[in-house]
Amino acid sequence: MDIGIIGYGRFGVLLHEMISRFTPKAQVRVFSRGAVPDSKVFFTLAEVAQCDAVVLAVPIHVFEDRIKEILPLLGKGSIVVDVATVKTHTVEILKRHLGTRPFVATHPMFGPESYEKKDKDVNGFRIVITEHTLMPEQHDSFVAFLTQCGFDVVEMSAESHDKHLAETLFLTHFIGQVVSRGGFNRTQIDTVSFGYLMDAVESVRHDIGLFQDVYRFNPYCEEMLKKFEIAEAEVHELLQRKK
Repeated sequence: MDIGIIGYGRFGVLLHEMISRFTPKAQVRVFSRGAVPDSKVFFTLAEVAQCDAVVLAVPIHVFEDRIKEILPLLGKGSIVVDVATVKTHTVEILKRHLGTRPFVATHPMFGPESYEKKDKDVNGFRIVITEHTLMPEQHDSFVAFLTQCGFDVVEMSAESHDKHLAETLFLTHFIGQVVSRGGFNRTQIDTVSFGYLMDAVESVRHDIGLFQDVYRFNPYCEEMLKKFEIAEAEVHELLQRKK
């Protein structure tokens, strides 16, 4: 099959590598606004939109614009694959614009840093599937393929995904940004737990745009921040108590 990738940022590059690794017979076409079509790796948007599967690896804040852009260009049976970090926002867009066209909304729960740190071993990496309009056999085939590659497939609603994400990935990003901006670094006497903390910080410290987009488009992040602030105040109070 032909697989198209729209967007060639850090995750788009990783996606390209993994598709080539796990489906070496598939032809991959990439569209990037920063690259000139060469009919080898990079193609026009119209050519990429005609692929059997079209993956949108674009920032969340431009997701709807890209859907509108590819809609008149999509092939008759092209399946749109959403890999965005938030799901209620993108699923609503997909339903509103695609109608009966096939799509699958997913969130790969890993990125370039975790992929490299695990020496490209994907076993145990989770891929969440929220909503889709695939035929039953397409869905089963897709899940079976991901499982065969070593991924753990988790299926849940878009709302449940975003609630969990606010208290996991977004919280990690939030703490990572605080630690990074505070100038905290590894030392010669790090404890194991501090090493784990810094591993988490280093995996997210460069994803500032994603951090901002998740906060903007995940409706549960504000609630998480309020919860964090209350807990932080309680910890400060604890430190002031006398034994």
